[in-house]
Amino acid sequence: MSRQMLKSPVWHGDSCLGEAEVFPTRKHQRFQFPNNEIRIARFSPPSERCPPLSIIHTISPFSVLCKVQSLSATDHSPIYRLYLSCFRELKTAIVLSGDEELHLVAMPTKADRPPCFWCCSVPTGLYNSCLWMLNLRCLAIVFDLDETLIVANTMKSFEDRIESLSRRIDDEDDPVRVSGMSAELKRYLEDKALLKQYAEKDSVLENGKLLAVHNEEVPLPSAARETAVRPVIRLKDKNTVLTRINPEIRDTSVLVRLRPAWEDLRSYLTAKGRKRFEVYVCTMAERDYALEMWRLLDPDAHLISSKQLMERVVCVKSGLRKSLANVFQDVNCHPKMAMVIDDRLKVWDDKDQPRVHVVPAFTPYYAPQAEIANAVPVLCVARNVA
Repeated sequence: MSRQMLKSPVWHGDSCLGEAEVFPTRKHQRFQFPNNEIRIARFSPPSERCPPLSIIHTISPFSVLCKVQSLSATDHSPIYRLYLSCFRELKTAIVLSGDEELHLVAMPTKADRPPCFWCCSVPTGLYNSCLWMLNLRCLAIVFDLDETLIVANTMKSFEDRIESLSRRIDDEDDPVRVSGMSAELKRYLEDKALLKQYAEKDSVLENGKLLAVHNEEVPLPSAARETAVRPVIRLKDKNTVLTRINPEIRDTSVLVRLRPAWEDLRSYLTAKGRKRFEVYVCTMAERDYALEMWRLLDPDAHLISSKQLMERVVCVKSGLRKSLANVFQDVNCHPKMAMVIDDRLKVWDDKDQPRVHVVPAFTPYYAPQAEIANAVPVLCVARNVA
């Protein structure tokens, strides 16, 4: 701490609690409280698990601006009572300064010394939101969609994949590889036939049974009370859903394969009566597509409520990398309080890559038994962290 000292009155509401000495740190020698007054606007909620300083160092490192020390060392002074309340209850006194909160953190002090606080700067609202998550033992979890939780195909993408695979089979001499690719091609052809039936007739023939669409009402995120009606067929035994991104345009029909054991993972995220994670989605897909894919994964909106949907499903523009700063730009959550589940690492900003838990890509056509042979990677990662 620097030895340059200022004196400032300490206020809580309309009550003056006394005067304190302010010692700015060497990195912030010009720091001064607004109007040279320490006006406490409110207190943070008590921390149930972590000392306030450790929380601040996690979400806003190197943010100590100054030391605040009472001019009075008596046990009965108002500042001492403020200090004791903050120290015992693991809470901070908050001074407002523009778009930042100045948190006064009560520090351990020798019995014969005046009470002492460290003043730390934190973006407004960030401390309370992270404290709330820590008290609940809850983290943020960010999911990718395509090839992490789902694989989706349109008629066009099926045709492109079938054409490409057919050419590779024609050029391949190894009978073992030809056999594997032929099995993959068969699975593509079967699903393409299902999608064709759905797109043309709003029904599919599955195991000799004709299954018609079920019209599902979908709230429109951009409208307060309006809903759209989507024709949907759910083949639960195959973890497959047929849907239409734009209900009015049949060419937007999509066949979606859901990653096996997603239901187990979804239940686990909110198991035992407590919310283990605050859930977000970050994808490079278009918004209408992303919102419908997430609706198929979370049909009852247990993981992301309909009110939170627009801010929690984040779509990254083509050519840009994903970033947690972008995911959390409209909400108060710090990247250090988050983990990411994605099948690719390099699509994320360098600084966020340590938070990314890379899982094997979901490949239901190339390796359909891979998900059954072992515990689902997505589920394992979430359980290990929780």
